[in-house]
Formats: sequence, C-alpha cells, structure tokens
Amino acid sequence: MTEFDLEAVLLIEQSSFPVPWKREHFLHEIQAQHSFPFVAEYDGGIAGYVCLMSLFEEAQILDIAVAPDQRGRGLGRLLMEKALAVAHEKGAEIMALEVRESGAAAIELYQALGFERVGIRSNYYEASENAVLMEIYIKETS
Repeated sequence: MTEFDLEAVLLIEQSSFPVPWKREHFLHEIQAQHSFPFVAEYDGGIAGYVCLMSLFEEAQILDIAVAPDQRGRGLGRLLMEKALAVAHEKGAEIMALEVRESGAAAIELYQALGFERVGIRSNYYEASENAVLMEIYIKETS
C-alpha cells in the first residue's frame, strides 16, 4: 500500500465499516516500521487491503476489507494468506485479530485458515457489539 492507493482504500473502508479508519490511520501504517499494509489489485484498481503489524514473535491484523463488488471471489483469503506469509518471514509465531461477533463470513474464513477463538472482548465495537478474539500459530501454517 502506498499513499497513491489511499483514495481507493478509503472508499473500501467507508463502505465496509460503520466507524471507518481515517486517512491518518492508513498513513501511519504505511510509515510505521513494523507495519506491513498491502493491497489486492484487480482489473487495474484496488479490490481490497490488509494492514498487518508484526513485531518480534507476534503479528496482528489491524484492518482488512474487500470492496463490496469484489467479495466472494477469494480475495479476503488471498490477503490473509499473504499476511500470514509476511508475518512468518518477519519471525512471528502467532497472529491475532479481532472480528465482530456478527461477522459470520469473516469468522468462517478465519476458521478455515486455522484461526481459533480465544476470547471475547465485550462491547468492543459501537452499538455494544462484542469482538471475537482469534489466534493462529503461524508455524502450523508454514
């Protein structure tokens, strides 16, 4: 992901989340030493993105989304597989993420990739929605 990608990334972000990240959040991820944001391109445009942070033995997915008109094509899986590979290259042994309890499709994808539910963060999102905490041991995926 580069600054050039941000207009398209922000459109996807705004169409995907009730409280979207702002430009400053993405700029921080682009510039941060231990952040590895990248995009999926399709037909000359940005179809999705993932923001990965990897520091020492732990990696975390901070944000991931696929454009509404590109969903159901496996791009989310490809982004997650890329994030797992990059985290492994950076020396991470475990990856964590938080997902809305109502995000059945996302939870299903993460479980298919080998993530396990490890907890709940009560009232984490707006409207008092819980977050499901999920983790995967990266060594098992490589």
